Amino acid sequence: MKDKIAEINRYLFGSKQKITILYVLSAIFIGLNCYLIYKEIYWMLFFPLFLVILYLYFYSLDKVLLLITALTPVAINITQFEFNVGVSIPSEPLMFGVLLLFVIKMFYSNQVDQKIWQHPLTIIIGIQLMWMLITSITSDLPMVSFKHLLARLWFVVPFYILGIQLFKKRSNIILFVWCYALPFLGVIAYTTYNHSLWGFDEQAGHWVMEPFYNDHTAYGVTLALFIPMFFGFSFNSGYSKTTRFVSFVVLVILLIALVLSYSRAAWLSLAFAVGVLFIVIFRIKFKWILFVSIILGTIFYLFSFQILDRLEKNRQGPSANFIEHLRSISNISTDNSNLERINRWQSAMRMFEDRPVFGYGPGTYQFEYAPFQRAKEKTLISTNAGDKGNAHSEYIGPLAEQGLPGMLLVFLLVGSFIVIAMRVYRHSAEREVRLLSLSLMLSLLTYFLHGVMNNFLDTDKASVPVWGFLAAIVALDLYSRKVQQKN
Repeated sequence: MKDKIAEINRYLFGSKQKITILYVLSAIFIGLNCYLIYKEIYWMLFFPLFLVILYLYFYSLDKVLLLITALTPVAINITQFEFNVGVSIPSEPLMFGVLLLFVIKMFYSNQVDQKIWQHPLTIIIGIQLMWMLITSITSDLPMVSFKHLLARLWFVVPFYILGIQLFKKRSNIILFVWCYALPFLGVIAYTTYNHSLWGFDEQAGHWVMEPFYNDHTAYGVTLALFIPMFFGFSFNSGYSKTTRFVSFVVLVILLIALVLSYSRAAWLSLAFAVGVLFIVIFRIKFKWILFVSIILGTIFYLFSFQILDRLEKNRQGPSANFIEHLRSISNISTDNSNLERINRWQSAMRMFEDRPVFGYGPGTYQFEYAPFQRAKEKTLISTNAGDKGNAHSEYIGPLAEQGLPGMLLVFLLVGSFIVIAMRVYRHSAEREVRLLSLSLMLSLLTYFLHGVMNNFLDTDKASVPVWGFLAAIVALDLYSRKVQQKN
């Protein structure tokens, strides 16, 4: 060991010439920094950090992925209003760097396991990306659509393609969850403190998480995403008592924060996940689920007039009272939030009817939906310019932007990860793998049910955990197959 250290010292400092170069470079760096600080320019201070990150890109990319994961909850979105371009700093530039390095490496050698390319979920995501490319070419606003496609790539490549390779080591799945969760706990503390200054008022609950999250819906969906994971950690007997206790404490914090978020869609999505958990635990067969669904659908169809009439009489608005706030979910007569969603969905359906195959192009909804609004459907928060964001749906948004194939591919993605996760849960030889796959599936279900009423896959806050969890399910699927073959 001493010989090795001596060898390194001789290499670094073995000659006067190298020592002189080191001193000269250090002096230049210090002098330049002093001058820039005098001019109130501070970016040069981060140059050593830049060199460290650059080294990690080439020699330890897995650490870069975990670093981006940890930075995502505290990243801040910077928007250039003139060109309507938003970038989340520092997470998205780092993701773009990973994408760029991946493309360069692919030209020289394909180091990605062929099983990853051949996996059904990867094929579906690949078809999605190809269809986004086609609809970007046919888009009304090609620059907007190609930027949207590029953003999707810098989410998918680091956290799905490279994520699967990272998660071949199962402990990295747990590490990934904690890397996101620990900084997120800091955001929760910041949000809760700000909220307490306003007496935990319902209206204040919509914005107290800024600037880290845009509003309470994005904050709420992230909380719901991680609750099943920490529920699984808390009750996994394979972990130490300390790990289970800490996980339980985090679970309680997440649940309290979810209640205080006043995000009704997040509450519903978590309740839905609990329902799915009971279906899995009690092994209720699919034919019975289908039978009950058909019965409920028939009842809704037969009594649709009476049900809608009842809903229109509900005038319960948002409230700090939990029960009253839940009742406001079905208020489609006076609740501006609900009515504006219906306005956006109706506009999206008209856009689909106008262009049913290719749509208007990825990311273009917010620039195109204005002419498709109807005066009787507008609300107090509607604008004539139609510049207030997206379609508020992971399913209807792609329908307007990428036509019917775009929406069907989203449904195919959701159905596929459920089938794959359940395959791992039922057939894996290891209990930890079974629990992980179930927790991951329930977490993703909270997101994609929430996706009926909101869409956040164009943001880093939701995309990092969603694509990461999909990658984790695929990694477990590939791993569990190996276990079965050995057995």
